[in-house]
Amino acid sequence: MIPKDKAHKLIQIYCHVCDKFDEDFQYTVQRFSNNDKPEFTDQEIMTIYLFVVSQEKRFQVKQIHTFALEYLTSWFPKLPNYKAFNNRLNRLVEPFRLLGESLVKENKPRDCDDNICLLDSMPIITCSGKRKGKVAPELTDKGFCSTKSLYFYGLRLHSLGFRRLKQMPFPEQMLVSQASENDLNVFRNCWSNLENRTFFGDKIYYNIDYFKHLEQTQNSIMLTPVKAVKNQSEQEKQFNKAADNLFSHAVSSVRQPIEAFFNWLIEKTDIQRASKIRSAKGLLVHVFGKLAAAFITAIF
Repeated sequence: MIPKDKAHKLIQIYCHVCDKFDEDFQYTVQRFSNNDKPEFTDQEIMTIYLFVVSQEKRFQVKQIHTFALEYLTSWFPKLPNYKAFNNRLNRLVEPFRLLGESLVKENKPRDCDDNICLLDSMPIITCSGKRKGKVAPELTDKGFCSTKSLYFYGLRLHSLGFRRLKQMPFPEQMLVSQASENDLNVFRNCWSNLENRTFFGDKIYYNIDYFKHLEQTQNSIMLTPVKAVKNQSEQEKQFNKAADNLFSHAVSSVRQPIEAFFNWLIEKTDIQRASKIRSAKGLLVHVFGKLAAAFITAIF
């Protein structure tokens, strides 16, 4: 048994998932076999995963199944064993991705500033850089996290968020890349066509020539902390130091909330730690499922 307030949340999540399946999710997991209508539905699997992650803070699939077995069998009497549950869960990568995308698009707060965007990325770690990463080699590789001064194997989660005054930014788009992918390359490939924007990023986005061209073609500018210039004389550094420090502090204070957003994601879903994952599909469910659970937490 679960408390009444959590039971209400469970019903909300289940109804929302069922509505989305009726709209279009069902076409992403169609079965062309005699078992095309299993007794335990995909909607129930997604509901259990989202509810246990968002409400019970149990983040590993084994923990999620164990909790459901102990407390949710009156709601889900056809719950299968752990192996079957895990196999079925790994088939739901696309529904989790679409659910997270729809939650973001349909619940944009009114206080978002459409013209000011904050950029950053965070690592999703399958193992440390001291070892050879063997999980999902088609998706992951070795990268470096400057914030943690850490080499790691895994993915990198990129976020483009609308600025909200004195609050965490609300994501406009979130993308996944290999760990070695440079943030600036992701921006060039995915967001360089956005017009009339002011972007706030860290020093990795510092590229004067590229963003001059972007300003001329898209009327968008990128503001980053000042980056040291190679071979600059000490006299020049000292001459510009006060102005550079003030500008860098101002930019950093504006973009700081996106770091709070990533910290919130980690606290609510433990998305950064993926060391227990053993397959590519499992890794994608970990990413998109945890994102959907985080947005479910915020919106419901």
